[in-house]
Amino acid sequence: MKLTDLNTVRGLLSEYGAAPDKRYGQNFLISERVVSAIADNCGAAADDGILEIGPGIGVLTVALCERYKKVVSVEIDRKMIEVLGRTTAEYDNFTLINEDILKVDLNALTDTHFSGMNVTVCANLPYYITSPIIMHLLESGARFDNVTVMIQREVADRLTAKPGTPDYGSITPAVEYYADAEKILSVPAGCFYPAPKVDSAVLRLKLRKKPEYEPKNKTLMFEIIKYAFLQRRKTLVNALSADKNLDKSDILSAVRKCGFDEKIRGEALSILDFRRLSDELSRQKGNI
Repeated sequence: MKLTDLNTVRGLLSEYGAAPDKRYGQNFLISERVVSAIADNCGAAADDGILEIGPGIGVLTVALCERYKKVVSVEIDRKMIEVLGRTTAEYDNFTLINEDILKVDLNALTDTHFSGMNVTVCANLPYYITSPIIMHLLESGARFDNVTVMIQREVADRLTAKPGTPDYGSITPAVEYYADAEKILSVPAGCFYPAPKVDSAVLRLKLRKKPEYEPKNKTLMFEIIKYAFLQRRKTLVNALSADKNLDKSDILSAVRKCGFDEKIRGEALSILDFRRLSDELSRQKGNI
């Protein structure tokens, strides 16, 4: 069964009374080239385990099962369970979990299904919850080596943006804290059924074994990052002043001691800069 053939996909969905569901952001890959490229370049070795999110009808799932030791897919749509049972029937290295990935205990999942194995995430993510899923994966502390995901191109641009550029936003340094991000493939909208209104990109995140930018107070650093981008047109000092836990005079003092211009905006700071600022504010508040 060729799952990248549009007629095959339509016939399979019709047979099971299923269809791409907009609620779950379902757009199925129908490009053999793209499927192979994602599966081959996700960063995993043949003996590794793969966690897939939103397998749909299983086109990427099958490619992963053929290349890696074990594949566990988490699918929220009950209508796709029977379809996946059909398309993955010949693979005894496959496990399907019918859950919402945002509610899954990822540490428990990896311990249960990937004992003694390195684990990589490889998935075609639904665009409407891309950022929450990525942060859930990174913040979980689960032992992933890589997170390789197909996402909306503009989101991939944001996640790989440099400080001071229009695409640079609060999620950029947040992701950089946990991983090195690299775009490895551009994917036109026509590679999907149904075709989305935007192009996509494949992003590979190589997770840091130990954070390179560890602050003295991680909660404070992420709070600073959030407020720095809430009102991008404001200076960093004024933007952070909206945080009731911070005093404007302390913010101004910390900005000066870090050697930043008083009129600098948050979008100009790298993750290293945010760490320095966070540590200085922590010192002034007497928390370290």
